[in-house]
Amino acid sequence: MSDRNSLRAILLAALCSSPLTAAIVSIPVSLTASMDAEAASPKLGNLAKFRTIATDASALLETGDIAAAKLRLKDLETSWDEAEAGLKPRAAAAWHEVDKAIDRTLTAIRSTSPNLEACKAAIKGLIAVMDRVGGPT
Repeated sequence: MSDRNSLRAILLAALCSSPLTAAIVSIPVSLTASMDAEAASPKLGNLAKFRTIATDASALLETGDIAAAKLRLKDLETSWDEAEAGLKPRAAAAWHEVDKAIDRTLTAIRSTSPNLEACKAAIKGLIAVMDRVGGPT
């Protein structure tokens, strides 16, 4: 038990002289404890497989090879979609955030006349999102 949780337990015991008081006081303690647990829990988990594909495409964009980057991003789209059933239940909001970043990147690279700098910015944003919402690699 952490020091913070120990302090909560001591305060709860000291303040609770009746069952009704105990119930009322324990509600915020329970809510805070569950928020602490949620914040400490892993998000989507290891996204290294997807990040590798994104960094491969980013490297291709750095050389100006939009066509090859587009093919590599198709690999990302396919593998991301295949992994949806396993990833989305872990953290739906985080999954949607990555999914939208992938969509923005695909939209940029699939435009009729792709702008190299816009593609680079989109993929840089995608990698940043993956780094933020992914778990340990």
